[in-house]
Amino acid sequence: MRFQGKIALITASANGIGRATAGIMAREGATVVCVDNNADRLDAAIDAMAKEGGDVHPRLCDAMHESQVDATVAEVVRTFGRIDILVNAVGGSTIIAKPGADVEEHTFEDWQRVINFNLNGTFLFTHAVVPIMKARKSGKIVNLASIAGRGLSVASGSAYAAAKGGIIAFTRKLSFELGPFGININAIAPSVTLTERIRPQWNQRSPEAQAAQIASTPLRRVAEAIDQANVIAFLASSHADFVTGLTIDVTGGQSG
Repeated sequence: MRFQGKIALITASANGIGRATAGIMAREGATVVCVDNNADRLDAAIDAMAKEGGDVHPRLCDAMHESQVDATVAEVVRTFGRIDILVNAVGGSTIIAKPGADVEEHTFEDWQRVINFNLNGTFLFTHAVVPIMKARKSGKIVNLASIAGRGLSVASGSAYAAAKGGIIAFTRKLSFELGPFGININAIAPSVTLTERIRPQWNQRSPEAQAAQIASTPLRRVAEAIDQANVIAFLASSHADFVTGLTIDVTGGQSG
């Protein structure tokens, strides 16, 4: 039970990678605070995890709004006394109509929406949680980047690449700030992962395109949410106590 007695706050945890991560931590003993901005999806996720025996608690919050984030974090601390683990899972590219467009096809509005969606929530929750962790001189933070942030995704647009590159840099920089306080901060960089949001796009690809993607991956399959969640759980556990500032590529060996 790697997370027995831990208080974990996980954003975007009504589905996808956040949901899979919440399930692992709840099954392994954590009290998990599941944050999302969609009440129906959040309620369904909480019901499913509760049936599995997990100690899970919903919090409705828009990660793009500072006042909501600050109020949510403050309420969690009042209720549970602390936050041991923060997983920043808000992000993605499908917030705009053509996420893989070339740079000249992106509008400035597209650019702003993608940058804000991928960076702001991570900053706001980290900003709110860090003082709590510093006071206790311990904590684990895990962020979601992407191989696009390394310039290794042909299908991703420049806005998404810039945003996820920002997550990688943010994570590395904060490792120097937070390390002296006993706080570990790391990230994962997934390749294409068949979450509820991405699977419809995958299903629209031709069989040839799907086969080419799989053939480019040494492990010869496409990632599922649980593949990413397993690495997040490792980074949030005591098994990674001497790991910080790192972004782990979770790609099945794919390099582009």
